[in-house]
Amino acid sequence: MSDFRKSLDEESIDFMKEQKMFFVSTAPKNGKINLSPKGFDSLKILDNKTIIWLNHFGSGNETAAHLMEDDRITLMFCAFEGKALILRIYAHAKVLHERDEDYSKYIKEFSYNNAARQIFVLDIESINLSCGMGVPLYDYKEQRTQLKEFYDSRSKEEHIAYMKKNNIRSFDNKETNLFKEV
Repeated sequence: MSDFRKSLDEESIDFMKEQKMFFVSTAPKNGKINLSPKGFDSLKILDNKTIIWLNHFGSGNETAAHLMEDDRITLMFCAFEGKALILRIYAHAKVLHERDEDYSKYIKEFSYNNAARQIFVLDIESINLSCGMGVPLYDYKEQRTQLKEFYDSRSKEEHIAYMKKNNIRSFDNKETNLFKEV
């Protein structure tokens, strides 16, 4: 059964903190819908209506491009071990870049922020809890280390060069606003 709520409660916050990964989904008005798995310690719950998510750079920058057209975002957490549960968060998101005033306020929340690309500030509209009994059980082994090793082996200048080459436009050739001057 599905249970919609207006905000996070202690039980849902505890469940989110126990999960080793979550999924992010956004969609442009036209083009590819994006659904991405996320790991690391990249999500912080500020209160029962606000979440911040630190987005490290990677092969694409779909979320930022999509949010320029439609600020809706969905996060999904699945129980891959223990009691079956799926938690979806429906929110509106604001994109913060290093050049933005509030960026420095939020970046301090993350213990690992090397290779940070953007911070997304999510204003929760509602959450949905559902059974999750169709989700298989998996044993968690560990976070992969390759991406962190890649980030740590390069300078900030090399990170910027990578982002300028790979993250200025989305896979659908949409602007991401990553290095736009204010």
